Amino acid sequence: MNILLHMCCAPCTTYSAGRFRNLGYDIHGFFFNPNIHPYLEFVKRMQTLKNYCESESIPVIIDGDYELEQYLRAVLDSSKGRCRACYSLRLEQTAKTAASLGIPCFSTTLVISPYQDHELLQMEGEAAANRHSVEFIYEDLRPGYRESVNTSRQLGMYRQPYCGCVFSEKERYFKTPRGQSDA
Repeated sequence: MNILLHMCCAPCTTYSAGRFRNLGYDIHGFFFNPNIHPYLEFVKRMQTLKNYCESESIPVIIDGDYELEQYLRAVLDSSKGRCRACYSLRLEQTAKTAASLGIPCFSTTLVISPYQDHELLQMEGEAAANRHSVEFIYEDLRPGYRESVNTSRQLGMYRQPYCGCVFSEKERYFKTPRGQSDA
């Protein structure tokens, strides 16, 4: 069965794509990450993912438009909190794309990260799936996180030190406890 896999970055994709393949899915990648800031970071992550998908023969749709304003409007105008609004934005676009391509289900590589809120990811994924008549496949891939780190290092991939958004970039320097500024 085909699955559209939202890909946040190549390091997270290394384990995630393999796991979904092992579960019997034919992977189609989708890079849509308007949260990534600054622009050169966006380009690095996009290019690293393109290269990895090419080396693994994973077809991938790259949304290379740098839509930072779309992301900022979504998170700053939201009463949901910025992480939830960000998940919603990216998973909504993934569900919409899956439906338009006739792919019956989707997931995200974000489910490998121990730093993401899995309950919110699942809620936003299922809500987007319902709106577009596709299925959100939640698979807790956190046990594979360390393997993805090791694999990406062995492959010499660019590894980013923050989730991608300007808020998390600030937090890595100012050490704001996760979630404290997530209002």
